[in-house]
Amino acid sequence: MGRLVAIVGRPNVGKSTLFNRLTQTRAAIVDDTSGTTRDRQYGTMEWNGMEMSVVDTGGWVVNSEDIFEGEINKQVHLAIEEADVILFVVDIKNGITDLDDHVADILRRSNKPVIVVTNKDDNNEGVFTEAEFYALGLGKPFSISAINGAGTGDLLDEVVRLMPQKSHEETLEELPRFAIVGRPNAGKSSLINSLMDEERNIVTDIAGTTRDSIYSRYKKFGFDFYLVDTAGIRKKNKVNEDIEYYSVLRSIRAIENSDVCILLIDATRGIEAQDVNIFSIVQKARKGIVVLVNKWDIAAEKSQQGITAMEQAIRSRFAPFTDFPIIFGSAVTKQRIFKVLEAAVEVYNNRHIEIPTSQLNNLLQADIAAFPPPAVKGKYVKIKYITMLKNAHVPTFIFFCNLPQWIRDPYKRYLENKIREHWKLTGTTINLFFREK
Repeated sequence: MGRLVAIVGRPNVGKSTLFNRLTQTRAAIVDDTSGTTRDRQYGTMEWNGMEMSVVDTGGWVVNSEDIFEGEINKQVHLAIEEADVILFVVDIKNGITDLDDHVADILRRSNKPVIVVTNKDDNNEGVFTEAEFYALGLGKPFSISAINGAGTGDLLDEVVRLMPQKSHEETLEELPRFAIVGRPNAGKSSLINSLMDEERNIVTDIAGTTRDSIYSRYKKFGFDFYLVDTAGIRKKNKVNEDIEYYSVLRSIRAIENSDVCILLIDATRGIEAQDVNIFSIVQKARKGIVVLVNKWDIAAEKSQQGITAMEQAIRSRFAPFTDFPIIFGSAVTKQRIFKVLEAAVEVYNNRHIEIPTSQLNNLLQADIAAFPPPAVKGKYVKIKYITMLKNAHVPTFIFFCNLPQWIRDPYKRYLENKIREHWKLTGTTINLFFREK
C-alpha cells in the first residue's frame, strides 16, 4: 500500500536537503538561492520496516512575493490532498515569518497529520528557540539539522507513528491489480473507458477517499482483476493544479498499489522524458510492466520498419531493463487492447513463478561452469548452491558462495540473462542475492 510523505514550506528552509537526507540520495539540487527546486523530486525511504514515498514540493520560477504566495498555496493544497503525513519545514534561525503563518493556517484546517520541522539546528541550540514554533498551532516542533542528520531519527519515528494504518485497500480480494500509468494525454482515460464501457454492470467501482486510487473490478472474457485507475481521478480542485506534478503523484500512488503497470506511450509523440521517469518509478517500486504504444491508429509510420524502430527506441531508452512486452494498439479503436490484458496477466504470473531448486541448480550450475566468476586478486569465487525465496514480491534468487563480496555487476547481469533465458520472466524485475554458504 502506498504511503506518501510530502515536504512543504517556504523557499530556502532546507526542504531539498531534508529530502536528500531521507531518501539517502543527492537527487535534489541544493543551493542557497531561493526557488532552486524547479522540478518536483520524489524518492523512497524506509524506516523501522515501513516503506514510504517522499515528495519534495518546490518549484518556483518567478521571484515576486505575491506569486510566491500563490505557488505556496498550490504546493500546500496538493500536499494536503495527496499525502498521508506532511512535514512542514521552517528555519529555526529566522523564526516564524508571515509566509510560515500563512502555510500553518492552511495546514491547521486540513485534518491531515502535520509535523513542524525546525531545520538548520546545526549546533544543537534548538532547545532554546524551538518553543516559539508552538505558536504555529501544529503541536510539538521537531528540531533537526538536515545537513548533518541530527534529530532525523526522532522525526522519522513520529512519521511512522502518524502514518495511517490499514486502509480499505487491504480488504480487497486477492486478485491481480493492474495500474494504467503514463503522461497526461497519453490516453489513460480512453483505455479505461474502452475496457469498461460494454456491460458496465459487471464492473464494480470501489472508490476510496480522494487520495486513494480507484479500483474497478474487471470480470469478463475470462479475466478477473482490479484496474487501478489514475486517470479516473480528475476532479478539478480549488487548486489550479499543476498537471505534471499531479500526474506523477497520482502515478506513484497507483504504481505502489498495483502488481503490474501498463505504461502508455503516445505513438504520435514518441518517448519523452516523463515516460522514462514513470518507467523508472515502476522499476524502483519493483512492479511488473507492460508497455502499450497507444494511438497507433493515427501514427505516421505504421510499417513493420516503423514498429521495429519504435521498439528499439523504447528498449534503448529504458535500458538496462529490456525484457518486457511492447504492444502497439489504440484505446479508441480498441485495437489489441485485450492483448494488453493478456500480457499483463502473463507478467503477473511471471512474478509469481516457482522454480524447483533441483532445476535451478542443474541449469544454472552448467552456465556457471561454462563461464565462472572472474578471479579477484587470485581468489576464486565458487557458487555452490542456488535457491529461490518463497513468497517474495518479485522472483528472488539466492546464490550461496564462498566470497559473495567479490561478485561484480557484470557477472550478476550474466546470471540474470541466463535465468531469463531458461525461464519466462518477461515484464518483471528479479532480485539476485549472494550469501556466504
